[in-house]
Amino acid sequence: MRSFGNRSDCRGIDEPFYAYYLAETGLQHPMRDAVIASQPNSWREVISKLNGPPIPETELLYIKHMTHHILPEIDFENFLSHKNCFLIRDPRLVIASYAAKWDQISTDDIGIKRQLEIFNTLQDLSDDTPIVVEAEDILKDPQRMLPELCKLLEIPWQSQMLKWPAGRREEDGVWAEHWYASVNATTGFAPYQAKEVELTTDQELLLAAQMPYYEELQKHKIFA
Repeated sequence: MRSFGNRSDCRGIDEPFYAYYLAETGLQHPMRDAVIASQPNSWREVISKLNGPPIPETELLYIKHMTHHILPEIDFENFLSHKNCFLIRDPRLVIASYAAKWDQISTDDIGIKRQLEIFNTLQDLSDDTPIVVEAEDILKDPQRMLPELCKLLEIPWQSQMLKWPAGRREEDGVWAEHWYASVNATTGFAPYQAKEVELTTDQELLLAAQMPYYEELQKHKIFA
């Protein structure tokens, strides 16, 4: 989101279905009340805002979703006019990142199973296979991966996608106060460093359950 948000022709929308997701599920996420108050609580209202009115031809709209926010009742036909791109990440790192901020983690929270379901649904509804990008691949070589991603999205490459100012951005959701401290400290893609993380026994079991979904998505990634 920081990378695309730093383009001269792009504006971002951060997790537009989050309030709807919390209202529907009743989950007690950090800052729940503030999130629910900040966005529409109806998925139809969210879709209406995302799909109209048309944005100028010279402008791009970057919409960051969390897959678990996309509940089954949402009509995927509404996404067919979008260029859908899936960012995948090693489930071990996802679980460790989640565990650092919240101790109630499930397959639904991790979102990889739902990510594959959404991928398959969009593929079935259209003639196009959605784009899949591995997070670690971008971190290892952003100067190669980001221009390639722009090419597949049919948008011009802008080198300012590699660097951005530190701090909060206008498009950040209200939940940034809880979740985005490390993101706010960044100014670009730091040199890649492999992360060694330790998981609890329960988290290792959770990891094992995610791997088949992750490995299936990896088959479709750029430079697989």
